[in-house]
This record gives sequence, structure tokens and C-alpha cells, in this order.
Amino acid sequence: MRIALVASECVPFASTGGLGEVVGALSAELAQQGSEVAVYMPFYAAMRELLRHEWKTAIASITIPFQHSNRFVSVVDGGRHDGVQFYFIDCPELFGREGLYGGPGGEYEDNWERFGLFCRAVLEAAKQLGVPEVFHLHDWQAAMVAVYLKTVYRHDPALRGTATVLTIHNAGYQGTFAAETVDRLLLPWEVYTPEGVEHYGRFNFLKGGITCSERITTVSRKYAEEIQTPAFGASLDGVLRWRRGDLRGILNGVDMSEWDPARDGNLAAHYTSERLEGKRACRADLLHAFGLEGVADGTAVIGIVSRLVYQKGVDLLADAAKSLGERNVVVVILGTGEAHYEGMMRAWAQRSPSQVAVELRYDDVMAHKVTAGADLVVMPSRYEPCGLNQMYAMRYGTVPVVRATGGLDDTVEEWQAETGTGTGVKFHDATSGALLAALDRALQAFVDDEQWVKLQRNGMQREFGWAVAAQEYAVVYGEAVRGRGISN
Repeated sequence: MRIALVASECVPFASTGGLGEVVGALSAELAQQGSEVAVYMPFYAAMRELLRHEWKTAIASITIPFQHSNRFVSVVDGGRHDGVQFYFIDCPELFGREGLYGGPGGEYEDNWERFGLFCRAVLEAAKQLGVPEVFHLHDWQAAMVAVYLKTVYRHDPALRGTATVLTIHNAGYQGTFAAETVDRLLLPWEVYTPEGVEHYGRFNFLKGGITCSERITTVSRKYAEEIQTPAFGASLDGVLRWRRGDLRGILNGVDMSEWDPARDGNLAAHYTSERLEGKRACRADLLHAFGLEGVADGTAVIGIVSRLVYQKGVDLLADAAKSLGERNVVVVILGTGEAHYEGMMRAWAQRSPSQVAVELRYDDVMAHKVTAGADLVVMPSRYEPCGLNQMYAMRYGTVPVVRATGGLDDTVEEWQAETGTGTGVKFHDATSGALLAALDRALQAFVDDEQWVKLQRNGMQREFGWAVAAQEYAVVYGEAVRGRGISN
């Protein structure tokens, strides 16, 4: 099957987190399983330096019309990597900026134009470079491909047989803009209805993708259920219930070659589930990197790699700080986020410098070190569509303590000391008390060497590769193509 993944991020070219990792790994696995795969993404400023001008032009110029003027884009041939063909939409005045979505002052006000142009340019480029059977769209930044196909391009003979699948990585990010975006993007006003892109008086990119795509997926089975409720649907629960027959949860995988403690070049030592000795060296290396010296072997090292935002339950950690100080633990925190939550973590470290260390940055090498060197990782998310860190942690013999939501609930099995089964510890209420109770259950296992090794090995033996997920996507692609045929 011919598949084109359309996304605002993809490793190794540009990524702010899970979205880019998923697009990179999924596309490679689809190619490995025999599909003809292309990835379209914007050509950001940082990518020019990354590629060091080692690229060629695939299409010299495409005209993208807007309400009062035209924009002109070119398409860069990003080459083939792991069997996947990459194409980059180049519009320097829109994408040649330091941030992918915004700067220090917030999101760019013209993101409607940036990603509206991106989506339309992808359709125009595909007509010259090869029309896929399915456009697989990722999040709101790519969702307008589906809207354009159902409106402006509805009768284009080159695209008439092409279907769309939209994956919602996080329903909380929707791309909402003023109603006049309809005119700005030269769309017919018929699309601005509650059954289309209109949402509480705003033009909503993600809703447009939901209403216009043949199939919709999310990144875990539990999250597919949750987003159909008011608590997790971010006001889109109604339209998602309406499309529930076309909605499926497919659990993300992880790149098993990049996240492998037996081969990871970022680690101080390598180890396997059969030979865990190297993990001790990784723990010592992590503590040294964070300036926590003299930590006893019996002290549990808690690692946190996270965006520091409300969604991730950072305030629950702050509320639990005093009580954690009374336990035999040290805490290392790696991440960036909102200034308010960064301040919480910085103040915690300043109050307890011998027990808490914080690095307010994202560093991929350090993320690997935390994952390998910590004894436990904590993820108290209020909601978590899938989550990758808990899967990385289990792969590295690091025990996850997570809130039972979304993909965290799907991937972590509750530890049962009596039977020796389970891979981590879960809690349900979004409170510091529930978090502390879960940590205490994990610490009970930590002080029992036999239980702890069993718990570690249980997690390391789980399979989180992309093969199964790619097969599930192939089924959805087939359904979408058949659905497109019916709808036209």
C-alpha cells in the first residue's frame, strides 16, 4: 500500500517529543512491512543546518493561494531513510523560525496560515511526486488535508480515490482560530458548521480533521475511550462519540533499537534482564551527573523526565515534596515547561539540595541516563494519551509509578507481590496522597531484593516494538480506503 504520513514533526529532523518519535518509528516499520511510505513535514530553520545543504529540490515552485495574495513554496527531497522517502515543504517566511510552533511570547499568531499552507502544499506536491492511497495525518497541524480533500479538492481526479486517517496524539491541542480563517484559507463557508470545522464560534483544525477523515485513531485503547467523555475530550467528546464507529485506539510502540540497555551508547555500562550488574554503574553515573554524591545503595533513586505542565501532574509532585523528604529517596528531575511549574521544581531542589536535583532543560542523552540510572520513574499525569517514558523505563529495568490513565493504564500491569506478577505500580486519584501511597507500595518492593529483581525483569521482558501497531494501522488504512470509495 502507498502511505503518506503528514506531520509537523519527525525524528531525526525536528521533534519536541512523542509525536516526532512516533512518526519516525511508525513510518520505518510500515516500510519494513512492505508499504511504500513517504513522510511530509515543514522545512524548519534548524533542519537546514542539520542537513548542511545536502539536499536537492524535488519541486521548484508551487503556488498556494490565500485571500489577498499567493505564497510560493518549494519541496525539498529529504532522501530515503530506513526505506522511507522524506519531503519537506519549504516556505522560509513561515517555517524559517527558531520555534516549531511559537517563541517566548507564545504560539505564532499566523499558525493558521503556516499549517493551512503546509496541508495544501502537501496535496499539490503529492500530485507531482506520487499520490498515496492513504494520507495518514497527525494532530491538528496536518488535519486540514482531510478538510481540503472534502471541499476544495473534492472533484480533483488525481486525488479522488485518496483516503485519510487522522491520529490524535493529544486532544488538548486543537489549533483554534478566528472564524474568518474560512475566507483566509479560501474554503467554502459550508464547512463552517457544527458538523465541520466550527467549534464554539472558532475555526478548529482538529475538529475539521475528525469530521472529514475516513478513520480516526488515538495512541492507546484507554485514551480512545477517555476522549469520548467530557473529562478527557477537551470539549470534542461529542463529535468523537458521533464518530465512535470510526475511532480506534492503537497503542504506540517504541524504537527497540534506540532504547536498548544492552547497546545504548549513552550509558555508563550495558546490561540485560539476565545480567543486571551494569545498572548499578548507570545509577552511579546518573547521581554524579546531577551532583548527588554519597547516596546509599538502600536509597531509592526516583527519576522524572517530563514536560513541566499541568497535564503531567507536576503540582502533585510539589504537594508531595514534604512527605517525600521523609522517605529514603532522592529525586532527579529533567525537563522544561511552564515557568510556574519550573519554579516549583527549582524551589523544591533549593529547599532539599541533598535529596533533589533539577535540570530545567531537555537533553536526549541525559534522558537515557535518567531512564537507566533511576530505580523508579514517576508519571502522575492527569491524562496521558499514550506515554513513552513508562515503556522506556520498563525496557531499562526501571519501575514505573503511574496514574492509571490513557496509555499508562494500558501498558503498566499492577505489581502483585504474592504472585510475582506485574511491571509497576498504579494509582487512580489525581492527588498527592494517592501518589505517595503508590510510591510506598513500590518502595516496599525495593527493599526486598528478590521482589525487586523480579519486578525489574518482568518489565524488561515486555514487548513494546512497532510491529503489532503497524499491522493494526494497515487494517485501518484498508478500512479508510473502502470508506472513501463509499463516500464518493
